[in-house]
Amino acid sequence: MKKREKAKRIDNVIFFPGIEKRLTDKGLESLHNKKFQEAITLLEEAKELDPENDDILIGLVLAYFEAGSFKKARKLANEMLLKGIGDYFQMVDLYLTILIQLHEYQEIVSTIEALLEEKEIPLDKHDHFLTILQFSQRMAENRKLDIDEPEIEENHPHQLNLLSSNNLNEQMLLISNLAEKNIRPYVPEIEEYLITEEGHPFLKTILLTLLKEQEIDRELKITKFSQENTVIPTQLPDVRQQPRMLQIKALLENQLESSDPILFENISGMIERIFFISYPFELLPANPASWAAAFYTLAQEYMGFDPRITKVTEEYGVTPQEIEQARDQIELIEKISYPNI
Repeated sequence: MKKREKAKRIDNVIFFPGIEKRLTDKGLESLHNKKFQEAITLLEEAKELDPENDDILIGLVLAYFEAGSFKKARKLANEMLLKGIGDYFQMVDLYLTILIQLHEYQEIVSTIEALLEEKEIPLDKHDHFLTILQFSQRMAENRKLDIDEPEIEENHPHQLNLLSSNNLNEQMLLISNLAEKNIRPYVPEIEEYLITEEGHPFLKTILLTLLKEQEIDRELKITKFSQENTVIPTQLPDVRQQPRMLQIKALLENQLESSDPILFENISGMIERIFFISYPFELLPANPASWAAAFYTLAQEYMGFDPRITKVTEEYGVTPQEIEQARDQIELIEKISYPNI
């Protein structure tokens, strides 16, 4: 006869067997459905019952991160690293991502330098961590200069001079510093950058997200891909929650997540990249299914397969012309892609 699992008692409260698994499953489901606060509540309860469960802790770190609770995510991720919970390098990657959001560049430098000294970084991840290290070293040095030389800020209080250099690294450094400043005095110059064709679409997206975060509610013009639009930053969707992007991912998820989850994961990364670069424009065709089919056929070709267009058009209910129109847009943006910063 199978031995019955004992009920748990915490602070004189009795929990019935298996409740932590139910809380975990519901919490991870809420996380998957982007109900981040609900996921946090459920996973925090599960953590009380099973404090070293990998699934619970990783899910909770991700929920904190997605909800914008970066300090809580940092603390928990650091605790997991110290205790050796979860896949080590996945946790390091996640920890560094959180530190970037908190602008803790010196901590990033210290962490990666320690890994390099101990020669623990796998060969296939070496370039990835080295890129993050170099970027963080520049950011940390730039912040040190800001502290050591405040008179520069006083002499030029409202100037970024974004267009004075064609170097994307320098432009990125200037823009990154705005995250910790009152952005309002710089809005006229930012608008000048947004409207010029010389501004990189990637950096324009970052500037828009900063304007949105600091609740700029005035109309601004922006140009991308020879198109012009007028936007009010506070009224824009979050760059990670663009409605059409979510619709496209949902269509592909229905088609692929159970049959080919690796392909779905690869396509999801491509979708997020394209929509980050094109933000806040809604490019034609308007039908999300056309984009889903286009992303699917391109991903198939990148992996060396020859997708049958007739079958794809039937599955997604679109015409070959619509797929081709969306593919043209994707390939154009892919050529721009993320700058090598």
